[in-house]
Amino acid sequence: MKSSSRLIFIDVIRAVAICMMLEGHFVDGLLAPEYRDENYPIFVTWLYIRGMTAPVFFTVSGFIFTYLLIKEQNPEKMGWNHVRVQKGLHRGISLVIVGYLLRANIFNLFSPYTDLNVRKVDVLHCIGLSLLFLIVAYLVTYKRKKHWLPYILLFSTLVLFIFEPIYRELSYDYLPLWIANYFTKINGSIFTIFPWFGYTSLGGFMGYLFYQNRNNPNLYPKAIISCLSLGCLFLLSPYWLGKIAELTNYPSLWLIAKEDFLIKRVGNVLLFFAIFMLLRNIITSPYIQKTGQKTLTIYILHYIILYGSFTGLGLYRFFHNKLNPIEVTIGAFFFVLVTILITFVYMRYEERIDDKIALIEEKMKRKWKNLFN
Repeated sequence: MKSSSRLIFIDVIRAVAICMMLEGHFVDGLLAPEYRDENYPIFVTWLYIRGMTAPVFFTVSGFIFTYLLIKEQNPEKMGWNHVRVQKGLHRGISLVIVGYLLRANIFNLFSPYTDLNVRKVDVLHCIGLSLLFLIVAYLVTYKRKKHWLPYILLFSTLVLFIFEPIYRELSYDYLPLWIANYFTKINGSIFTIFPWFGYTSLGGFMGYLFYQNRNNPNLYPKAIISCLSLGCLFLLSPYWLGKIAELTNYPSLWLIAKEDFLIKRVGNVLLFFAIFMLLRNIITSPYIQKTGQKTLTIYILHYIILYGSFTGLGLYRFFHNKLNPIEVTIGAFFFVLVTILITFVYMRYEERIDDKIALIEEKMKRKWKNLFN
């Protein structure tokens, strides 16, 4: 694999993951409570598959960012001047800002409900902050200890996953609410930066290894076998973690073995990677690739349509917990289809829109400078 070639299978993974997320949010938000029976095989299967979406997203985000960070290194532009550091800073901060904006309701902007809702932390906040953490790891190591980067990333994953049963019970009452929401779900946050950064750092570790071995003719066979083997091993984590806990009598391992979603999801993610690496020469549709490259746009659109960002007028308001399985299945299909179609329509005019936004930004900068000159 040449270093200049695009990793198509990553775009495909992102495309599949974003479609899983769209249907997952639709079904979770609109399916009536009486049909949420965990004794029903179809619902349990859907619930398990839905749980794979976020770990895949976080891991892929770390993978592709670190891969490009290492790939595009320029001896003359290192550290803060690295092009990927600059893009990553902009991307990370933008994701956090967009995450807050999507929870705003302009018609109820100053109500206590809107205020509390805006301060909740969701997936965009955590992915954005995770990218900033990856940048910090790079800046710490790029001068003299560049080979430490993968070890720091892997160590971060291990620490965050192993000690999750301990730090999730901590109280963050002493922190301002908007900061505490990054560490605890007690106030309604959907995601917290820990342990979810663990998946991003895992993806960063994988991306680093993938780039370092990019010229190996057996890269894909070895990567596929490794992901399949380790994926199966992690899926069996309740068994072997329980055995280790018995031998060591370490409380944290007992908790992880009992509530093993973090480790098992790593197994799911690795199997996900293995499957799409196997299919890398089969699933090559440019439409699927474009879908994978526009996940942020799709996410924003789905939030507006489903949850009613900015206006409060979304499907969630009218059909929350009201649909039966047939209605929610048909609805989810069209919801995914329409959201992606709108994204492709937007892409046709994206360049014009970006030019107009850039022009507005430039005018605002000039007025700002004139104001203080």
